[in-house]
Amino acid sequence: MRRVGLLFGGRSVEHEVSVVSARGVAAAMAGSAETTCVPLAVTADGRWLSPETSRRILDGDAGRVVADPEDAARISIVPGAGFARVNDDGTGEPLEIDVLFPLIHGWGGEDGRLQGGLELAGVPYVGAGVTGSAVAMDKVFSRRLFEERGLPVCDWIAADRIELQRDRDAVVARIKKQLDFPVFVKPANGGSSLGVVKATREGDLERALATAARFDRRLVVERGHDVREIECAVLGNEVPEASVLGEIVPSNDFYDFDAKYVDAASELIIPAALPPALAERIRTLACEAYRTLDLVGFARVDFFVGRENEEVWLNEVNTLPGFTSISMFPKLWDASGLPYTRLIERLVDLAVEADRGVPPTPEE
Repeated sequence: MRRVGLLFGGRSVEHEVSVVSARGVAAAMAGSAETTCVPLAVTADGRWLSPETSRRILDGDAGRVVADPEDAARISIVPGAGFARVNDDGTGEPLEIDVLFPLIHGWGGEDGRLQGGLELAGVPYVGAGVTGSAVAMDKVFSRRLFEERGLPVCDWIAADRIELQRDRDAVVARIKKQLDFPVFVKPANGGSSLGVVKATREGDLERALATAARFDRRLVVERGHDVREIECAVLGNEVPEASVLGEIVPSNDFYDFDAKYVDAASELIIPAALPPALAERIRTLACEAYRTLDLVGFARVDFFVGRENEEVWLNEVNTLPGFTSISMFPKLWDASGLPYTRLIERLVDLAVEADRGVPPTPEE
């Protein structure tokens, strides 16, 4: 039986989402004959807590990770030797973890930073590596790669905070010249639709740009269309597989943070009602996007499909999607014949099997 470190919480604005995902995964692992969960909670200031404190957080109903003042122990990465528990008296001992399952969404967990630390630790981990995580998280770089590969994306431009500070009018003029309204203004690095604003006319742009710039110094401005939101779950290493497709019917004008997590009125339709040939094309595009970013483990690939002409646009690739039992990624695989607990076991297997390109030691 493998000891799986379940890492959750973290410093990003998606902290609460991470805690919810971790509760779902921990509950499923409790019924697994192949894995034992070693919970590792991370506070908002980046401190890794002991498994005992982390377990109490998961077993409770708190929405955020808060350190226990009675437990001064912390977890540290030991380069080349995994992880260690450091006690309040300065003593320490190894923490036995066979595989790490990171569920820290967004900044610091999904963008390559954490993956770099795990590479240093030398412990297998679930999901994309350093490069794949970083590029998938960055909407500017990923769109450039998708275009180079010939994958369809909506018309878009990049902007940054310093441009806005120096000459906001010039940025607005560039948007008006190159894109038609409506447009969506998005932080280049972000998740859960935080900071995403729809602008239907020029008068909306100033607020949209200012809001998105609060979340990142780099922005993407994207042409909006009348679309359906279609999602595909991809699983695998060198030979990825695509699930059946699902459709999001948002409760709001678009699938923003409230529609995802607050009002509970959005619908998930599985399988999505699409012509077979169109569904197969989207599944093929999902695997191509996955390979373009050199991903391993898993990802959710999101698409827009035009309501009138069924034109397809690739929206983004999420390398650490929401992972509760009712999240889209697990539900898509459940509908494809892979239930929640078995999906988690499969991800752990893929982490062990992944070729991370580790160089040989000098002795070799």
